[in-house]
Amino acid sequence: MQSIEGKSTALVDLKITEFIGKLGSNEPAPGGGSASALAAAVGAALTRMVAELTIGKKKYEEYNEEMKSILADMKTLNINLLAAIDADTEAFNNVSAVFDLPKETEEEKVARRNAMQVALKYATQVPFHTMELIFDGLQLTAKVVGKSNTNATSDLGVAALTMKAGLYGSWLNVLINLGGVKDEDFVAEYSEKGKALLAKGTEIADFIYNEIEKSL
Repeated sequence: MQSIEGKSTALVDLKITEFIGKLGSNEPAPGGGSASALAAAVGAALTRMVAELTIGKKKYEEYNEEMKSILADMKTLNINLLAAIDADTEAFNNVSAVFDLPKETEEEKVARRNAMQVALKYATQVPFHTMELIFDGLQLTAKVVGKSNTNATSDLGVAALTMKAGLYGSWLNVLINLGGVKDEDFVAEYSEKGKALLAKGTEIADFIYNEIEKSL
């Protein structure tokens, strides 16, 4: 998106209505990867809110310092998840740009194929990194369960659900880019690591949700 000055506007700087409009347009990016990072960022923000609503309350005084630590870590995580929104779209744009490279000579064709492999690998690593961030967020959120302001209990459940959605969405973006990568070792590595994060993240998210639902 271009601003009035002609400079590129970061997705995270758009109004919600602008972002949703752009997401729902016929432009291929932003797409599911950016949406997944956004969903996870919303979840991280909800965990922050729950921590904020717990800190300083006499009823939860014994958890005060732990909540402060979780809040600080989650603030950093939120910044990184917001950065992932734009990073995913940039990675997609890098792949798209390869299609514009010349392919008249054999040398140009080879260069084009190599550039595509570089772009696809990067486009795999970006959503995988988002998965790592989300996993960290789920671990932090799990530490809040049973120690936070009960008036915000449902918000903690929503935090887990939105981060879980972001985790699965990011995994799909890993998979779609891995499908074009020719490096078998790279494919095996990210397939294995991605599946492990998905399994462990799902376990934590489901634990949080189930504990929250039982408490309501």
